Amino acid sequence: MEEITEGVNSMSLGVDTQKKNRIQVSHTKKPLFFYVNLAKRYMQQYTDVELSALGMAIATVVSVAEILKNNGFAVEKKIMTTTVDIKDDSRGRPVQKAKIEITLTKSEKFDELMAAANEEKEAAEAQEQS
Repeated sequence: MEEITEGVNSMSLGVDTQKKNRIQVSHTKKPLFFYVNLAKRYMQQYTDVELSALGMAIATVVSVAEILKNNGFAVEKKIMTTTVDIKDDSRGRPVQKAKIEITLTKSEKFDELMAAANEEKEAAEAQEQS
């Protein structure tokens, strides 16, 4: 009985295979600033965020990273590029796609910048209501 319990405890169910701080960016599904704001939220929660994209979405990931860096929110930690084989159902054979992963970490001024942005937002909302 102990062996079964030990086996169950050591079993990996594959539920948590994706990192919690990874954002997989699409080329067409969401606008650019959706990903910028999402990355800011992730950095508030995890300090690091990993932006990941395939193929045509690579330009979007690079833009998101550059916006965050140029506005002082993030510092580049790591950039990794690879190619991955993806099965193309219409052709019936694997197709290679470029993949990029950019890891960003909070800048020293991140919390200060976020606080200033929140104050501006609250002031704008207060002015709107009056």
